[in-house]
Amino acid sequence: MNILVVEDEPKVADLLSKGLRAEGYTATIARDGAEGAQLGLDGDFDLVILDIMLPKKDGRAVLREIRSRKPHVPIIMLTVKDDVDTKVETLDDGATDYLTKPFAFEELMARLRAHLRARDEPTSFQLSVGSLSLDLKAHEAEHMGEKVALSATEFRLLEFLMRHPRQVVSRAQLLDHVWGYEHDPETNIVDVYIGYLRRKLNLRAGPLRIETVRGAGYRLDGG
Repeated sequence: MNILVVEDEPKVADLLSKGLRAEGYTATIARDGAEGAQLGLDGDFDLVILDIMLPKKDGRAVLREIRSRKPHVPIIMLTVKDDVDTKVETLDDGATDYLTKPFAFEELMARLRAHLRARDEPTSFQLSVGSLSLDLKAHEAEHMGEKVALSATEFRLLEFLMRHPRQVVSRAQLLDHVWGYEHDPETNIVDVYIGYLRRKLNLRAGPLRIETVRGAGYRLDGG
């Protein structure tokens, strides 16, 4: 199991690193928010332990970035902030759990194991719109009974469209939720990837299609 720890306090980071490895986990340490966000988005981690008060980028901003791209990765916030408002806002931002410092390492490990078990339990990891289905756990797409190979970006794009069936989603929304950062407003990257999906899934016409809504965005409709 690969665990990402985003923690700028050297003693805490060292404690977590040694403790996790002693428990049989692989631990990767990020010393600031910017590094944590990059690793969290680009790496393959089973769980993230994330401080809130970090240099370069606030922990809650890191949380929102990772959660927008990886909705199923458990994220445990570890922080000195123990006021109710911060806890509520952080959980609303997408945190899986919240543990205040000072903490007992044994309690953190118990929570970590519980969240990893919950992540692996069968749940609703299937999305379906008409003849199109998406298996979020196996990372597989199927249309008309046939599996379709998609790149990671194509998969995220299709997932977002399928989570908003028959709704118009703008290019700005797709850029934010699929690519996770701002592009030049004149970029055509969304249009390019919509074209990829249409060709791979044969969604140009017929009962299920990705419609271009002029001046507004795209809509997965029909089926």
